[in-house]
Amino acid sequence: MQLSTIVKPGAVRTYPQVSSKKRLFQDIAELAHQLYGLDASQTLDALQERESLGPTGVGNGVALPHARLHGLDGVAGIFVKLEKPLDFDAVDRQPVDLVFALFAPKDSGVDHLKALALVSRTLRDTDLRAKLRANSDPAALHAILTSGPGMAAA
Repeated sequence: MQLSTIVKPGAVRTYPQVSSKKRLFQDIAELAHQLYGLDASQTLDALQERESLGPTGVGNGVALPHARLHGLDGVAGIFVKLEKPLDFDAVDRQPVDLVFALFAPKDSGVDHLKALALVSRTLRDTDLRAKLRANSDPAALHAILTSGPGMAAA
């Protein structure tokens, strides 16, 4: 499994400002509908339901919201860079500016966990986060995310 198979170029966006976590999830759900044909309302509900179990802000300005949904053939992702960081109730209490939303089929089992581990491992890289923060072009962000050593799961 590689990030290039999880997040396609059109699934990388930059947002100048988002007013709240709920608004961000609405935007991500709409994008998931456009890109992957997912029901936006169900996607929004699934993201909020997962978030209610505990915040997906993992620290260092990174959030990994995720959900299992009907209607997917495989794991899919959306990466959003926020120009203005957003409070995400992250574990380190720092605002979030790098968001990688991950969607998996309802019955995906281990593939969902492998994808989550891959994204988490990738975004733990300090140099990679710095490169992402230094760029605003979606094509450049996609290239940074999907190239380089260690961008594949076992």
